[in-house]
Amino acid sequence: MPEAAADNRPTLLICDDEEGPRQSLRIVFKNEYRVLVASSGDEAIALASSEQIDVAVLDILMHGISGVDVLRELKRRDPAIEVVMLTAYETIETARQALRLGACDYLNKPFDIPTMREAVQKALAKRRAAQVIHGATAELEALQLRITEHREREEMARTKGEIYASVLHDLNSPLTVISGFVELINRSMHSAARVEGEQLDTLRDDLHRVHDEVSRCFEISRRYLSFLNTKRVESTYTSVGQMLADLRDLLTRHPSAKGHRLHIEDIRSDVTAEINGTDFLQILLNLTINAFQATDEPHHVEIRARHLTRPISLESVADGPEQLFINRVGFRNEAPMVAISVGDNGPGIAPEDVARMFRERFTTKPADRGTGLGLSIVRRLVEEAGAGLHMRTKAGEGATFTLMLKVQP
Repeated sequence: MPEAAADNRPTLLICDDEEGPRQSLRIVFKNEYRVLVASSGDEAIALASSEQIDVAVLDILMHGISGVDVLRELKRRDPAIEVVMLTAYETIETARQALRLGACDYLNKPFDIPTMREAVQKALAKRRAAQVIHGATAELEALQLRITEHREREEMARTKGEIYASVLHDLNSPLTVISGFVELINRSMHSAARVEGEQLDTLRDDLHRVHDEVSRCFEISRRYLSFLNTKRVESTYTSVGQMLADLRDLLTRHPSAKGHRLHIEDIRSDVTAEINGTDFLQILLNLTINAFQATDEPHHVEIRARHLTRPISLESVADGPEQLFINRVGFRNEAPMVAISVGDNGPGIAPEDVARMFRERFTTKPADRGTGLGLSIVRRLVEEAGAGLHMRTKAGEGATFTLMLKVQP
């Protein structure tokens, strides 16, 4: 039966099927502990079901359930309960078994009071130390959770900020083209009293291109809004031939192409690539503009597409000072594929910059000319499409970026 005592005292469970040891221990500890006594293993387990036990003193050999079985059950319910085992018939095996199950001490009967007090005090000290550690661990876990939640909120805010910046960057290209066409249309309108014949055809063509560019702006906006809403753009299929034709139209009057030579070689037989059309065009546009801006000196930019009838050897495109492969893990390296290369004969990329080229905010351009977003956007779109992108460069000999995409058989 529980002793009536202050609620804040530690609880000591004594289990022995002999009345003498049981009652003598109750008297010894009644002023320091809230003492619970049990005459059998079943009774001890029942008390542990309704009471929080700090320390238990258990006799090993009892009728019915043994002290070792009670120890096992107490530890199963609360691993932090500390247990002192008692026996009148000590054997090496029972001692080993008790200690193996988590008993903190092992005493022989008859015991002397000072030794028993010391054993119980050590057990309680161990119990309290475990409680302190458990409390500190819980506080640490709560702190780590708060830090993680804070980081996640910061990451969400940062990601949204990056997306907004990406939207502005992506929209800048078609808006630049639209602005150029509008300027040409205005000049035509102001320089002619009447618009007819060939001039009218040119005007209609320019208006058609403006309409296409506006539509592309809307498509880009929808894609990014979809990304912000955590909805992935569903896989679509795009004609490579049509994409190269659209790219040629976009770049014909693009400001970045001024003073440079552009050659786009049509694919011999058209294929359908497994990628969203806007993403495909944005990758090629960003890579080509990046090639134009490799140097202010007049240089040549060439775009070629070729069929791949077998998977590529990833070992042959190991990252190093002159090459880098993007999306090595997520790349769907399955034939048939198409490879579209964007190359230039500019100054090339310095070896120390190769590994950093696709990192966000990294740019080799002056602060007023580069945001460091173009290639980081390319990287994200390549990864989303399950595509591969190989960059090869050599100082003084330019750089080539090759996009590899799965195509429909």
